Parts: sequence; structure tokens; C-alpha cells
Amino acid sequence: MTAPRMPALFFGHGSPMNALEDNPMTRSWTAMGQRLRRPRALLCISAHWETKGVLITAAEHPRTIHDFYGFPQALYDVTYPAPGDPALAKALEARLAPFRARADLDGWGLDHGTWSVLKFLFPKADVPTLQLSLDLRRTPAEHYAIGQALAPLREEGVMILGMGNIVHNLRLFNPRALQPLPWAQTFDDIVAAKIEAGDHAGLIDYRAIGPEAALAVPEPDHFLPLLYTLATQAADETAQVFNKVVVGSLSMTSAAVGLAA
Repeated sequence: MTAPRMPALFFGHGSPMNALEDNPMTRSWTAMGQRLRRPRALLCISAHWETKGVLITAAEHPRTIHDFYGFPQALYDVTYPAPGDPALAKALEARLAPFRARADLDGWGLDHGTWSVLKFLFPKADVPTLQLSLDLRRTPAEHYAIGQALAPLREEGVMILGMGNIVHNLRLFNPRALQPLPWAQTFDDIVAAKIEAGDHAGLIDYRAIGPEAALAVPEPDHFLPLLYTLATQAADETAQVFNKVVVGSLSMTSAAVGLAA
């Protein structure tokens, strides 16, 4: 018998401070973790690992990376000691050979885009966890194609997780004005509708959505992990949106593919 197909998810991860907080978002991540079957491994695509070339973490014990500054010491004290899976990393290197992927033995680890969510999703930190980098040289369509190449992993017990934000404009973020900015809400609504309609072509070409796109996605890093998640969607699956929240010029809206009711 083959193992049931693992779901694939995209999380709007927001501020790293979520790792220290008990709020509606972190409680939703805990609840989601309680719904999920234990995977063989996690493959995470975080907005915070951009490289020239496609890299896969291959350390036996990936380090917890605190890739931010100016936060309380308690946040720098957080660790997420999940094991790695060097054998899976080498297998992924072979699977992604058409994209010239390479295993990264010790250059990276687990950054806050990944561990700030996994801390709630899998709090025991006992599931082997890898990260896949975002190749800066690739187009959105090429990132989607890499995601498609990863789709068979879901049949092999590997859960694919994208971590970013559909709307991410820190330059226009005002912590004293948390109501959604109109353009941010509009873009988030359109993207959410396209996710649930299965309009992947419209999301790959997100810049054509309208003038809101330039404000919502001034840089592609936080949007691209969504494409990896959606690229794994099978023809017999639906995608659903959850945690649909826009805060100023940021969106926490998340999505799940193949999640059992």
C-alpha cells in the first residue's frame, strides 16, 4: 500500500516576534499542527534564503538562524533543533538536476521564516527538516516549475511548506495603523480567489493583477514560496485559504493544498 499523499501548505509568517507570542495566528498554527499527520520529513521554502543557484540544506543538524536585528534577546535565545536529512538532500539534488540544484552542507540552516512557524506546527522539533533556497536568477514561472518537480515528494511522506507573505511591503508598514491598506486588501482578495479557483497561471503572472501588485510585491521573495506550494497541487485536489488577515501593508493569508477535512 502506498502512503497517503501529504498536504502542502503556505504560511504567511509575519514578524519573527510571533515565535514568542500567544496570539490568534500562533494558536492557529498550533491547531493546524494537531490536524496534520506526522510526515517523514519537511521541505521548507522560506522567503529568507535567496541564493544564486538552487541549494538544499544537507547538514545532519541544521543550525537555528536568527536572521534579523533589533529584537529582544529572548528571540535570539529561541532554538529549533530539528534534525536534517542528508540522504534526502542528496536525493533532492538528483531530482532537481535539471535546475542544477546542489546540496549545501553547512552554509545555511533553518531561518526565522521556517522556525517561527514550525515552533508551533511541530513543537517537538523531531521531524527531519530541510530548506530549499530561492534562486534569484529564476522567473516566477521557473520557480513554479521547480515546485512541480517537487510534487512527487508528497507521495513519499514529505510535506512541502512555503513561508512568506502574499502582501509584504515593510516600507509602508506603520505599526500604529494596523487597518488593512485598501490596495493591500484588494491584492490579497484577488490572490485568495485565484488560489481557490486554481488559477495558477494568474498567480505566476501576479504582476498583471493590477496596479496593487507593485505595492503588494515590491520584491518577489515573500510571494514566490506560495508558487512552490501551489505547484504541487494535483488535478484531483483543491486549495483552500485560511488565516485570511491583512495588517496594514502585510498579509498573513495562508493556503493549504490537499488538506483533509
